[in-house]
Amino acid sequence: MEHTPHDVTRLLQDWSGGDAAAAERLVPLVYDELRRLARSYLRRERSDHTLQPTALVNEAYLKLCDQTRVSWQNRSHFYGVAAQVMRRILVDHARSHASEKRGGLRQRLSLEEVNVPAEERAAELLALDEALHKLAEAFPRKVRVVELRYFVGMSVDETAEVLGISDKTVMREWESAKLWLFSELDRELASGGGA
Repeated sequence: MEHTPHDVTRLLQDWSGGDAAAAERLVPLVYDELRRLARSYLRRERSDHTLQPTALVNEAYLKLCDQTRVSWQNRSHFYGVAAQVMRRILVDHARSHASEKRGGLRQRLSLEEVNVPAEERAAELLALDEALHKLAEAFPRKVRVVELRYFVGMSVDETAEVLGISDKTVMREWESAKLWLFSELDRELASGGGA
């Protein structure tokens, strides 16, 4: 049976209205897209990442189900929030990995077992997250554009639809955000921060 975006929107609105069963009926309609989002996020992570797409989707969906104050507008709003939740999970995972690296769960490793790129990847993700928080303080819409374009992999058209802005505005915000983030990350690296 083919489902339309309107079916998803209707279930989201039912869920917002207090129908807990709507959340269960929603799962088969959104699962494939959530897995696509998870795979997109994990492609940017280190190759030995312990989270798999299914685990990331399951953890994100549990967090989404715990959202009691969200009034879901439509499927684009849902996927945008899902993308934010997945990014938070990966950032928390990277923080946990970094704290373990600093001695949280010490274990002896041979030199062959050390994976320097994995450590660098976690540091990069944490630095990017910090830079995104700084950018959000002044320009929250730019951060939403970055989340949807970079992390979710949405097109310019899809991003414009989710945010309710024009394609030209998406492109302007995207280019401006990239320049700001590159500058901020360069400044962090030059000062020895973020690692």
